[in-house]
Amino acid sequence: MAARAVVYVVVLVVALAALAGGFGAGYEYRGSPASNTQATVNSTLSILGAGTLDTLFPQLASALANETPGILTPSASQTYEGSIDITTAITGTGAMADVAAVADYRLVPQLLEPKFAGYEVVFGSTPEVLAYNASLPAFQGINSTNWGQKLITDVTTSGNKPMGVWNASTDPNGYNEIFSMELQGMLYNGSSSAIYSHFYSGTSAQVAVPNPATAILEHESQAATLVKTGVISAVITYRSYAVVNHLSFVSFDPIVGLVANNSSALADYAQLTTQILTSTGGTQSVAAAPVLFAVTVPLNAPNPALGAAFLHLLLSPQGAAILSEGGAFTPIFPGWSDRPGAVPSVLAPDVTGLPAWAATILG
Repeated sequence: MAARAVVYVVVLVVALAALAGGFGAGYEYRGSPASNTQATVNSTLSILGAGTLDTLFPQLASALANETPGILTPSASQTYEGSIDITTAITGTGAMADVAAVADYRLVPQLLEPKFAGYEVVFGSTPEVLAYNASLPAFQGINSTNWGQKLITDVTTSGNKPMGVWNASTDPNGYNEIFSMELQGMLYNGSSSAIYSHFYSGTSAQVAVPNPATAILEHESQAATLVKTGVISAVITYRSYAVVNHLSFVSFDPIVGLVANNSSALADYAQLTTQILTSTGGTQSVAAAPVLFAVTVPLNAPNPALGAAFLHLLLSPQGAAILSEGGAFTPIFPGWSDRPGAVPSVLAPDVTGLPAWAATILG
């Protein structure tokens, strides 16, 4: 795949009235509660993590506390939000954390390094899946081949609720779900727009605007409850999210799920981009790529040694067992680092360099 420079930025406020200027209704930046500039050096582990990690990382933090006398890991010191929200909290508001974890491995090198982070470690992958309300008749017989048509049938059935979608300008899951729809259409329905066009307007050269009749913008922290209670019919999300929230889901073809990294998959990904909104009112192109979760210890971490200890546990067999329970994540060991020579000595045995294809995507 050809190298592609991708810069991610966060939209501050986009209102329906701004549609004439090229903005999409419903794209609104949620200020991260993790913007704590008063963090001090102590024995409390602080984490800024992608939303889908809000169950697994607390388990890892508790394991670290249990094994390390004097370490505290209260929930109040952990915040889980959209990954672009996380980077913005660090770069824009001076938020301090011992660990920062994102759902797109491109974000740390491109948004945090070198001023706010010295390296990243890719620790796991998890594919996109369709999590759905299994009580709805439209989803009977769903599989990796027909899920797109089943989803369209569901949301166009009288009385059924629309699907939930994520904010692509603050959360990688937002643009990944768009790519999964387009890839499913390419591989199974003859056109990248075959499924996508039912839920979004806007071509790949434009911001994808959710169709209010079939798609509702939702926040990750609420989506599982909304699916279970029937407020929304389905969401395209990470398998890890579906697993930890005990949702019914259907797996995708590995290319559609954005976990394949062979030459065919990378060639398909290279055909797809979408646009996200910028804080200045413009747009920025984002390219499709395999889903890889990455972590770093920010340079302003109050307790960098404690952050490194958490990463060491994350990359250990114990950490892998927590990540992989129920098939949530596929752990990666040794972890892939963009700068393996820059990691703390405690992590040196745990990391290796990025594979050539992953390094090429970073550019």
